[in-house]
Amino acid sequence: MTTPATVTFAETDLDAVAEFEGVVACFVTADGKMGPEARRLNKLTRGAVKRAVESSAFEKLSAGEVLDLGFPAGMAATTAALVKLDRRPAMAKALAAGAALAKLRGSRALLVLAGGLVRPEDVALGTVLRGYDFADHKTGDDKPEAAPVTVMAAGWEEAETAYAGARAAAEGVFLTRDLVNEPSNVLTTTEFAARLEKLRDLGVEVEVLEEAELEKLGMRTLLAVGQGSESPSKVVVMQWKGGEDAAPLALVGKGVVFDTGGISIKPAAGMEDMTMDMGGAGTVAGVMHTLAARKARANVVGLVGIVENMPDGRAQRPGDVVRSMKGDTVEVINTDAEGRLVLCDVMWYAQDRFAPAAMIDLATLTGAIVIGLGHENAGVFSNDDKLCEAFLKAAKATGEGAWRMPLGEAYDKQLKSRVADMKNVGGRPAGSITAAQFLQRFVKDDVPWIHLDIAGVASVSDGTALSPAGATGWGVRALDRLVRDGYETPDEKTPDVESPDVDG
Repeated sequence: MTTPATVTFAETDLDAVAEFEGVVACFVTADGKMGPEARRLNKLTRGAVKRAVESSAFEKLSAGEVLDLGFPAGMAATTAALVKLDRRPAMAKALAAGAALAKLRGSRALLVLAGGLVRPEDVALGTVLRGYDFADHKTGDDKPEAAPVTVMAAGWEEAETAYAGARAAAEGVFLTRDLVNEPSNVLTTTEFAARLEKLRDLGVEVEVLEEAELEKLGMRTLLAVGQGSESPSKVVVMQWKGGEDAAPLALVGKGVVFDTGGISIKPAAGMEDMTMDMGGAGTVAGVMHTLAARKARANVVGLVGIVENMPDGRAQRPGDVVRSMKGDTVEVINTDAEGRLVLCDVMWYAQDRFAPAAMIDLATLTGAIVIGLGHENAGVFSNDDKLCEAFLKAAKATGEGAWRMPLGEAYDKQLKSRVADMKNVGGRPAGSITAAQFLQRFVKDDVPWIHLDIAGVASVSDGTALSPAGATGWGVRALDRLVRDGYETPDEKTPDVESPDVDG
């Protein structure tokens, strides 16, 4: 797994600044007020900081943006940088500042002179998240580990404690990004399951259900998706038992390691992106890693259906009728609408076996959600207002875009089948909604449920504020926050790692 950069928090030592080799950054407020750290840099650079603060370039900066002073005279550092940020920044601005520093520093060591900045750990987290680099398949010189980050701050001990949880979340995000970025000839169904088994090292209980057992359980819709592939279909069950004797939160992920569309084959252009069609399962894996790494006092079970959708003489055909684990029959109109066939069996199994307090499924499910929401927000569908509001609050607190979408019986008519209980698609109108309506049929009446369509946010070609191009790790931090806020044992929670305010 790609390892996040090491972050060290320390008491401010201005005498050490001159000799630091790498990038040195300090903060200046929007009104140009310089603290002791900026004044020391100004002295070392013979007034360069003061001139920069008084310049139009600094005035034009938005909160969280960075001004590069270049090669500073009087210092060993290769670069000195000014960050425009108020002392009590909103989390979004602090993360943005950290991300800007990550871009500036590249592979160099970074010293952040945070002074009296409130929650400097947010800046550190932004630096670490944006500093991710998936380089496993690049040849050439040995790729060094990410250079360290040192944060000198007045409240460094508190920041160090708070960052411990953020570090766990960063590890989870990196695991998700690695899985989603991995090419499918490497991340086969077998390899995916093997990587999830490594979570046992953190105390997660992991089971791998093979095809023979899935057949006995009646997971025929899931097995039908993978029957055209040489790679065996699997379901992996991951249990984190960190709470008291309480029903778990169930997270269910779609894990299609590659999606050709099957017999309803996709166009060739852009098909290479379908290595990311296991993004839902990748997110579940990242959340389970995060919870275990920070020893969350909660019970959470993650279940992922891992398959490959390929065209073959054995592949399911349009017009086939398959029976789900629940017992309902499905007419397969389009074999490229395979994710819901995987999810419905795993969701039913999760409810039958674990009787969860709530269930959340994640999937790169529809292109329609990308048309509707672009790459800024995941689509959120829910049968429970309280659960939905809690998740939306967690997503906002972590700066991960999410937008609630409607459900309604009126959409069910699009799923009516002449020969079976339902069709697997409802046509182009409201495509993401009818997909959610399909899944809702496999949710028991008393189970609070959310469906997250992450097709637009799991992987982004141009990158995001906190991630380079490719996999984003969207959802790991939001779901970790949801667990922290709503499912952990009261009065014994680990320290809060996220600010409730991301605006401003």
